Amino acid sequence: MVLSAGLGTVDISEAASIEEALLCPEDEVDLILLDVQLQGLNGLDGIVPLKRRWPTARIVMVSAVQDGQVIRNAFKRGADGFICKAEAPARMLELVSQALLGEQLPGHDDPADGLLDTSPRLTPRQYEVLDLLCQGLSNKMIGRRLNLSENTVRGHVQATLAALQVSSRSEAAFVARRRGLVS
Repeated sequence: MVLSAGLGTVDISEAASIEEALLCPEDEVDLILLDVQLQGLNGLDGIVPLKRRWPTARIVMVSAVQDGQVIRNAFKRGADGFICKAEAPARMLELVSQALLGEQLPGHDDPADGLLDTSPRLTPRQYEVLDLLCQGLSNKMIGRRLNLSENTVRGHVQATLAALQVSSRSEAAFVARRRGLVS
């Protein structure tokens, strides 16, 4: 939906699997956004057959997980870029637009450098709140544990969600665990 709204003049096709994508009747494809997690053949293993089918297409991996090994493997197998699903929609559109224009995406030269430095700018107190939030505590319970008012906790939670570029507590917990921000 983000792509359709932000890239109105671009024809977008969608497939639920590599096998389904390979059946696409298009002779030329400019860009393939490829999820790492797919049913059947996974995204990493799908790079080669997709490149064989559309040799000039740029392939950009998309994943909720920013695992350095996965990213390095994607680039080794021929991916042209990597976009984390935790990116803000505007940033995702910017990166997709860059890829459509043939520009190099950040992290391509050295995927272990820069691309993975997505550490949010959180204060020590916000890290404490995030840790308790990941344990499933309510704002009221977090306030009791940290000796803060519920209103103050609410402010820390909102700032933390913004720093992580997520919109819910559960999404924040997921992203925090994936990025190793909490144990």
